[in-house]
Amino acid sequence: MPTPTAMVSHLSKSFGSVRAVEDVSFEVFPGEIFGLLGPNGAGKTTSIRMLLDIFKAEHGEISVLGGKMDEAKKNRIGYMPEERGMYKDLKLEPTLIFLARLKGLSEAEAKRRLPAWLKRLDLYDHRFKKVQELSKGMQQKAQMIATLLHEPDLIVIDEPFSGLDPINTRLVEEIIREQQAAGKTIIMSTHQMYQVEALCSRIALIDKGRTVLYGEVDQIKRNFAGNAVTITGQGDFTNVPGVLDARQVNGDWHLSLAPGAGPQDVFRALAARDGLKIERFEIAEPSLDDIFIWVVQGKQEPSHA
Repeated sequence: MPTPTAMVSHLSKSFGSVRAVEDVSFEVFPGEIFGLLGPNGAGKTTSIRMLLDIFKAEHGEISVLGGKMDEAKKNRIGYMPEERGMYKDLKLEPTLIFLARLKGLSEAEAKRRLPAWLKRLDLYDHRFKKVQELSKGMQQKAQMIATLLHEPDLIVIDEPFSGLDPINTRLVEEIIREQQAAGKTIIMSTHQMYQVEALCSRIALIDKGRTVLYGEVDQIKRNFAGNAVTITGQGDFTNVPGVLDARQVNGDWHLSLAPGAGPQDVFRALAARDGLKIERFEIAEPSLDDIFIWVVQGKQEPSHA
């Protein structure tokens, strides 16, 4: 195994009487896109900020880019927080140049690199507008430029697709893949599970301040096989015993099973109902959405792949 680009071990952090992080551990390796997942208030952002030395951990160990954080390493990191950090009343281009200089780039080099990014993200014609005059999606793309302009080795992005339309979502996804292909390490925190499935090879799921699921996405899905079914038919497939979540997907019903409930149990419960017509019933490959629901709502025991 290569040396991790980033590692946190048994982190904890409180704010007054609130325990924001209880016990979080994960490693991120060079050149991977790592997904950090969890419901609102789970401790994801606090964990990221401890990793980046914005907050001090009360307990636990942290290693970044080969050891303890220092000022030189901070210049090798690009961080896009969920609460965007652009100066609203300043013009876009000088703001991006200023932020790049804070990361150790010369003004001349920032000015040389910036036009290509502005053109690629369709912001070149808006470069002299104030940030507050840009749409939410434009501000999101501007923040992506600020995160990447100094060409960091470690990229940490919190909800990178927030406020983007499908075209710009695809563009940002393409940029993330390119950064990975260039050897950069990416930690991505998002609620959009389909993006995690598309981009991440490994994940950590945090709930109530603890790492409750950690490992390779493919292995985690294999571990949860048999915990979801797909049904084609007519009738109401909601409120079935042993089912945590029932939703329609492209006309079919997708049911997430509760821990301890098997597909046969659910089939028997459905067969006993009046007014249902089942045309197809099959075990489905679980999605990360399903797994998220099982672990967070189903109170499944912590698992490691």
